[in-house]
Amino acid sequence: MEPVKDIVHRISDNSNGKTAAVISYLTIFGWIVAYFGFHQGKKTDLGSYQLRQTLLFYIVYIVIRYGISFIFSPLWVSEGVFSLYYCLKLIEFLFFILWIIGFIGAINGEKKPIPFIGERAQTMFSTL
Repeated sequence: MEPVKDIVHRISDNSNGKTAAVISYLTIFGWIVAYFGFHQGKKTDLGSYQLRQTLLFYIVYIVIRYGISFIFSPLWVSEGVFSLYYCLKLIEFLFFILWIIGFIGAINGEKKPIPFIGERAQTMFSTL
């Protein structure tokens, strides 16, 4: 297990937080790996910035996506263009666009905020 720890340490040293930033965008499990594996030992500005942003992104996505599905599924039209299925697909597409914006910023090593989420995440999770 020691060689794996050494590899993780070298990757996180060479990236200035970029590795944690990029991995945090790869699902919520990626966020957990980025936080505990790459960020906890060596905090960086970029890593902190992107971890805060992705944490709020995942929280908002889960609340909106599954909240709408749970609340409106018994009341919504089940067929046609305005069905719940198509509305949820639209929401997922919009979140995917936001995810791409943040992911490209992480790959480029930029502190680029995700629209509607990024700035708020920095104040909400300032201790991260």
